[in-house]
Amino acid sequence: MKISCYGPVRLDSLACTTIFSAVWAVLALLGSVHGCPAVCICSSNFTNCTGVGLVSLTPVTPILNRDLLELHLSQNNLSSLGDSELSNLSSLEILDLSQNYFSNLQDGVFSSVTNLRWLNLSGNYLGGKLGSLSGHVEKLEIAFGLNKSHGSMGINKDVFRRLLRLRGLDLSFNGLLWLPKGLLDELQELAWLSLAGNRLTSLDRATFEPLDKLQQLQVSGNLWVCDCKLRDFKHWMEWLIYRDGQVDSMHCSLPGNLRGRDIRSVPAEMFSYCARQQISKLAMSTMSTTTTTTTTRAKEPHYATRPPCPPGRIQSNEDCVRQRYRPVSVRRAHGTQIIAGVVCGTVCVMMVVAATYGCVYASLMARYQKEVKNRGQPLMAESCADTDLEDGQMSPTSQQESPPKDASGLVHGYRISSF
Repeated sequence: MKISCYGPVRLDSLACTTIFSAVWAVLALLGSVHGCPAVCICSSNFTNCTGVGLVSLTPVTPILNRDLLELHLSQNNLSSLGDSELSNLSSLEILDLSQNYFSNLQDGVFSSVTNLRWLNLSGNYLGGKLGSLSGHVEKLEIAFGLNKSHGSMGINKDVFRRLLRLRGLDLSFNGLLWLPKGLLDELQELAWLSLAGNRLTSLDRATFEPLDKLQQLQVSGNLWVCDCKLRDFKHWMEWLIYRDGQVDSMHCSLPGNLRGRDIRSVPAEMFSYCARQQISKLAMSTMSTTTTTTTTRAKEPHYATRPPCPPGRIQSNEDCVRQRYRPVSVRRAHGTQIIAGVVCGTVCVMMVVAATYGCVYASLMARYQKEVKNRGQPLMAESCADTDLEDGQMSPTSQQESPPKDASGLVHGYRISSF
């Protein structure tokens, strides 16, 4: 029977924690001889404590083998994780914390397991539990940037600090509304990432740019709003696919004319208005700033005013600098590669055909000349010379010469005209 403090009949949290702590203290004493809790399944470098009703790791981790490589703690009642509870598991490579009750993780909570290669946090509540309607409205405000007081909720940007060897990270089905900037900055070895089944509406391209070795990204099952906020991430996703990465379906929920469509199938030209909108906002912001500066400087004598920056340029210090160019889409590069490949392939085929034709023609001509020579007839060059002489270019001496005669007095004369 699975022990739970979150069932229909709930115990007081303090009493529940006290009971489980006492039970686990006894179990720890029973299993400490072999370095394995009595309710877990252990083997060399492997411990499986799935679905045993754990509330805390404090009585468990001290008795685990320090050389443990794989630890499974899924389907328990864990809701918090201290930064010291994993301190004696520095060799750990696989950690499964899925389907628990984590709603917040401290900064650097995994900093003591620097050898971690795979981390599974799926099926938790890192995006916050669904509560009352007011709480749900607050979460929607957070998703659309209307609430600025969400710094202490969900995942903090330093939670994965020092996980430099992490290769796989599963954050699916956590109700995530956003990803903080800098969350993935130190995960430069990450090759597999799942964000499926959350409540994400957009993603920031800058969050994913440090992931140079990412090969597979799962983003299905979210509430994607395919507007200008998602445009830059679409370009990054196309770049990932261009370098042989894999991304699953990313269907739009809004706007209505794109609902149900995969954002990868949406032409980049449909986001062209974003650039105009950005330039318009930038121009209005620049004009507002310039007007304020002009009003301030007009009060000061001998202070010249400067005109606003033209569209396409932004103000930096005292100069107008060009905005950084961002490619519209990498699909044009795909088209260029296809056309270049077709042209090069056609040229190569034509060269092979021409070389084959030349070789066959030379072989036939050589065979023909050999047959002519075997029959005792002059070769083509000699025939051409005889023909020229007959056309009037023969010397007087050669005209007076008579053809040779054999013993019977017959004259042997022959001529092969040129082709």
